[in-house]
Amino acid sequence: MATAPAQIPTSFGHELRACLRCRLVKTYDQFRESGCENCSFFKMEEDHERVVDCTTPNFNGIISVMDPNRSWAARWLRIGKFVPGVYTLAVSEALPEEMQVCNFLVV
Repeated sequence: MATAPAQIPTSFGHELRACLRCRLVKTYDQFRESGCENCSFFKMEEDHERVVDCTTPNFNGIISVMDPNRSWAARWLRIGKFVPGVYTLAVSEALPEEMQVCNFLVV
């Protein structure tokens, strides 16, 4: 079963952001237009404030994962069950507590 990949960032500058839950990396505009492919329950495309609440520009390193199920690096980073895409190695912030509750209710 093939999984549709996440959008690839259209630029690599200051507008890049990482999802605080799954660490997917896209531009602010991409999150605003189509949300997060792994965390659709955040509904970032419906509420643009959620892009700011659920993503961060503060992260370290990027990795591209084409086949998360078979990638040892994806398993090591605990992103092996997510869609193919560009991910950060580490984020410097935590998901806001009110969003963590949302995460547990939906998942």
